[in-house]
Amino acid sequence: MEINTNGATTSSAAVGGGGGDSRFTQQELPACKPIVTPGLVITTFTIIGIIFIPMGLVSLSASEHVPKLMKSPVFIYYQLDSFYQNHRRYVKSRSDKQLRNKAAENETTTCDPEGRSQPDRAPIVPCGLIAWTLFNDTYGFSVRQKKIQVNKRNIAWDSDKGHKFGSNVFPKNFQTGGLIGGAQLDSSIPLSEQEDLIVWMRTAALPNFRKLYGRIEEDLQPNEEITVVIQNNYNTYSFGGRKELVLSTTSWIGGKNDFLGIAYITVGGLCLFFAVSFILLYVIKPRPLGDPSYLSWNKSPSGHPN
Repeated sequence: MEINTNGATTSSAAVGGGGGDSRFTQQELPACKPIVTPGLVITTFTIIGIIFIPMGLVSLSASEHVPKLMKSPVFIYYQLDSFYQNHRRYVKSRSDKQLRNKAAENETTTCDPEGRSQPDRAPIVPCGLIAWTLFNDTYGFSVRQKKIQVNKRNIAWDSDKGHKFGSNVFPKNFQTGGLIGGAQLDSSIPLSEQEDLIVWMRTAALPNFRKLYGRIEEDLQPNEEITVVIQNNYNTYSFGGRKELVLSTTSWIGGKNDFLGIAYITVGGLCLFFAVSFILLYVIKPRPLGDPSYLSWNKSPSGHPN
């Protein structure tokens, strides 16, 4: 900074930091700069529609209810509707520290109102509303009066069993109050092996959800009649909910789910609709295209079109 004799001040600074006029800093490197023309837009929408609609139809066909052989393993799901596991207070009513480590069994401050038993105020393990409302319906299956075994092992995620639930943490004071919310837990089995609990504790994002109950490790023949004995223990009537039992196998699109096929068909149909609309608009009210030579990246250094 310099001071002039008339009292004014002047200052000077280098601009660009030594490389301010490079092609990189001036964003003049070669780049793909397509011009969006009506033809390009119509072609893109048409191609997407032609690809997506058949994919949606194939996905729906693979997910349809048709009599066919159900190859093992056959997955058993229970489905609950209008059960808001994503409610903020419900989701927060748990103690992850307590679930992992026996030394943290007194960490129940986030579990109210199911943090401690009454009247002795002993810690409940596992504490919180999520564990307290553990699903407790049971299912038995038979074919031609022959009982079908249900495998309930390895239905939970390995990461949950190995890292979120401790092998030295055992149920304690669980479901001992006057109001029982759901299933009981075996106090002699550590939480890392209580797979029904682990599956339930992974809360659902939507009010209608399915959770894995077990697997049938044998094939089920087409049109075969399956007898199901249900112990209806879980109370969904008080909140207007609904329960369903689902048997499903996996295919190339996963388990039975119509959403994927419907989504493909919807997106493909919208793309074709836009393509036809743009065609009609282009034919009925055409607009002249601008001269691309006047685009900034097509001009010469002197500012004139190339």
